[in-house]
Amino acid sequence: MDPVLLGLARNPALPRTLVASLTALAAADPDDELAARLAGRPDLDGAQVAALAAQVPASLVPLVRAGRLTADDVDPAARPDAALALLDEGRGTPAWARRFAADPDRAYREALAACPGLPPDVVDVLAGDPDVRVVAELALWGAPGMAARLAAHPSAQVRRAVACDEAAPPDVLTALVTGEGMPPVRRCQVCDQEEVPFAHDPSCPRADCELPAGASCDGTHASALHDVVLAALLNPATPADGVSGLAADPSSLLRAAVAARPGLPRDVYARLAEDPVPGVRESLAGNPSIEAGVFRTLAGDRYDEVRRALAHHPRVPWDVLARLAASTRVGAVLLPRVAAASPAEVRDLAASARPELRVLVARRRDLPAPVRDALAGDADAKVAGAVAGHPGLPESLLRMLTRRHGDRVAAAVASRPDVPAELLEELALREPPVRKALRATARQPHAPGPALLVCLRDARARQDAAGHPGLPPSVVTGLLDDPDEAVAEKAAANPSLPRPVMAARVLG
Repeated sequence: MDPVLLGLARNPALPRTLVASLTALAAADPDDELAARLAGRPDLDGAQVAALAAQVPASLVPLVRAGRLTADDVDPAARPDAALALLDEGRGTPAWARRFAADPDRAYREALAACPGLPPDVVDVLAGDPDVRVVAELALWGAPGMAARLAAHPSAQVRRAVACDEAAPPDVLTALVTGEGMPPVRRCQVCDQEEVPFAHDPSCPRADCELPAGASCDGTHASALHDVVLAALLNPATPADGVSGLAADPSSLLRAAVAARPGLPRDVYARLAEDPVPGVRESLAGNPSIEAGVFRTLAGDRYDEVRRALAHHPRVPWDVLARLAASTRVGAVLLPRVAAASPAEVRDLAASARPELRVLVARRRDLPAPVRDALAGDADAKVAGAVAGHPGLPESLLRMLTRRHGDRVAAAVASRPDVPAELLEELALREPPVRKALRATARQPHAPGPALLVCLRDARARQDAAGHPGLPPSVVTGLLDDPDEAVAEKAAANPSLPRPVMAARVLG
């Protein structure tokens, strides 16, 4: 599909007559893209919706998802996909649900099983479906009462779906972890499809293969049972009881899931802090229940990922955070511990002799004016750049920042929602150009035309600039033929595009 037509389909300034013309073109679109774009227009009136639905069958599902069609507008026999979309939205009819529950096409029954609010008799039919994929879908979406009923299902695939259900009873989830009181699993996704013993090649070349990478079965269904336990461990509704013993399991995936669980005994966390697999220790670093000893053990971890996760912990001690700030790239974000700092702690951080600590507090956006202004005058460009986005900074300080630190703070200044248009233009015209500043400028609603023209020179800023209403109409028109289809589409969606040009591209 022509990217210009796709862009025009979501252009808010597209005249009504051209919406009708695009509707006719959408009827011939084999990829359904144009229909989806038109169906998503918020300004469609009732007549336009009716015309689109009548002329372009592919628009029915997007129109349903947009809330523009009701059950009265859809024939389930002619458009089962639209009827199922309405059932999924909770706006279908019980008769439709009963029809699809008996449909010979497994894909329809499986889609129905994921729908909310199904009649009890339909749920019963789906729970007894001969295809385990339908039953698993029913279990996955937590139909009322299904968890306890299906937890003992002979298929591991169904049990895993139950294990994912946060509404499942706690005793059921515990039983799925421990296996106690559960009848043995008799089938799994592997032995349902292959002769056992079978090990699935992680690089399987079959396009239609649905088996997970590395899945295997030797008759004991060990691979599938592992996945059931893992799903239950990842479910926050699973009680802590019975989980601790898996901290020594041979599977690092299970140990990592245990490491993330709150409410376990201290000795379990201490053992996991020494786990040989970094992913387990990284999972532990984010656990809300860890205490001082574990914090300090993990602060000395040789893997950046572990230390970075620890720095993002909301209760990390200040001395540990200071140690991490000196050795770890924590990301250009406001850390939870810093966000919760008291006024006294904020002042102490801002006055620290260590720039890596000052930059952490400079990312707060509620700083008292004296602290904010002092950080804006910081000699360290990283500190100044971090505070440059603070909403209270006056223009005089912004200009001081750009004079003192130049390109190093240009992007941060250009990203401010209240940055003056004149300053945006000055930043855009810097030579050599500051690429990140251009990308920020192109996303500013009030960016002036001269700055946007400069933004067009950057490959990544070009797309946002092409869709900016502040771009001169003649320039927008020229971008319709840009070799980058994404740029052409953005330009076509630009409300500044002249209407005669819109008409020429739709009708010509």
